[in-house]
Amino acid sequence: MAVLPGTATAAAGGGGAGGAKVVAQEKAGDRLVDLTVSSPALGRTAKVRLLTPDGWDERGKHQRWPVLLLLHGCCDTYDSWTRQTDVATLAQLRGTLVVMPEGGEYGWYSDWWNHGKGGSPAWETFHLRELLPLLEHGYGAGHRRVVAGLSMGGLGALLYAAHHPGMFRAAASYSGVVHPLYGDFPDGLMGLLRDYGQDPLALWGDPVAQRAVWEEHDPYYLAKRLRSTPVFLSSGDGTAGPFDPPGLYDDLEATLNEMNHAVAGRLKAAGVRLTTDFYGPGTHDWPYWERELHRSLPLLLGALGPA
Repeated sequence: MAVLPGTATAAAGGGGAGGAKVVAQEKAGDRLVDLTVSSPALGRTAKVRLLTPDGWDERGKHQRWPVLLLLHGCCDTYDSWTRQTDVATLAQLRGTLVVMPEGGEYGWYSDWWNHGKGGSPAWETFHLRELLPLLEHGYGAGHRRVVAGLSMGGLGALLYAAHHPGMFRAAASYSGVVHPLYGDFPDGLMGLLRDYGQDPLALWGDPVAQRAVWEEHDPYYLAKRLRSTPVFLSSGDGTAGPFDPPGLYDDLEATLNEMNHAVAGRLKAAGVRLTTDFYGPGTHDWPYWERELHRSLPLLLGALGPA
């Protein structure tokens, strides 16, 4: 990657909400630009990849494009969508600014509870209160937005839409962790945090003692807040599908499938405009998420409206 001439210094002077600022900008490929953002909400810098629309390099000061906020999954990075899928080559997205921010390997698109003290990492604040204003100020982002993500990012997509009604015109989740209080999933999630050397109570607290905090981060309990937002949900059933070797079984995808069906029922009961693609055989893997991005684009781009 090469630093774009004259951009890093200029960008570094552009501050955003809460003192966030872009400190570096690099060209990562055709129509791909990587930003390094200094974030008070995180207490460090974070990376953001932009898939830029046609005409972006020659944009005028007041030119704006609709935004697709595209979120990665657990234990992965901001560049995963362009590394693993064909998103950068999709003709349908040439008129959209696709924003792929770092969400932390295990950030869960949340402002961490930290035993009631709050503070960093505050991923939701970083993405929505720091990053979006920065992109609107200097990078051509408009106010027509949709949000989508896979696995952990599927949770993020629904949380962001539910926590901020009207901010996103539609939300899509692919194999999303959309009901973290489902069954014994809290034990698995807290075990994951331990495996990464984290305090498992720092994210949302104890699922019993701090149940209200967990429910505030569980779309099953936020269904009514999504009434104004079209939602796309998809998942496989964990059995071997068209992109898997015969006989494979994926316990995680099977559990997420149960979660997604439960949330779908809850959303329908709340009157949410819901589209589902519960496609049966399929595991927790990129070929399915690439396919589901394709399948959800008509809903997402339709919600953005005409250019």
